[in-house]
Amino acid sequence: MELDKNILSFLPKELQQKILSESTIQQFAKGTKILREQQYVKVLPIVIEGLVKVNSSFNEKELLLYYIEPAQSCVMSFYAALKNTPSRVFAETEEDSTILLLPVRYLPKWLKEYPKLNELFYHQFNLRYSELLDTISHLLLDKMDKRLYDHLKRKTKLINSKTIKVSHVQLANELGTAREVISRVMKKLEVEGKIAQNSGEIILLSSD
Repeated sequence: MELDKNILSFLPKELQQKILSESTIQQFAKGTKILREQQYVKVLPIVIEGLVKVNSSFNEKELLLYYIEPAQSCVMSFYAALKNTPSRVFAETEEDSTILLLPVRYLPKWLKEYPKLNELFYHQFNLRYSELLDTISHLLLDKMDKRLYDHLKRKTKLINSKTIKVSHVQLANELGTAREVISRVMKKLEVEGKIAQNSGEIILLSSD
């Protein structure tokens, strides 16, 4: 499979060619774990198509940190790779995904030779920091019904579909709460006419 050049269009052509020649492009089915906690990072993922979610564990509970969309990479993996430390996060494909896997052994040399490569990660750090501030704001100010509804709206936008196939357990993990809380709030959203539930699928009826 050929890489869409627009994914790396901000990089010098010479570096694009090096990345293409030294990296592999793989397809992963939905639900595939591509990185585990405490694993040393050997390849850096850059999503070409699809969607990857990055989670962390706190007191035996999972918590969604961020999504990796096309043309994005994982800043936590980038940091762990450069410092040669075990990963503190795990990553799983949210949809069928095509991912470029860049061997991290080339990063130190290429970052020095091609300063433009730093822009990819500077942008990602800024993006994740902004998302973190938004998450803190939601936790401090919003009730669970708004947090869940906003989360569902974001998921539908990311996959470009009003229908999401997701369990209450998964939603609870992503929002750092209990399944019983999610089930109760889902019923409330359903009564309000904002969503419908059918055989493990959630349909967004309103985008207000």
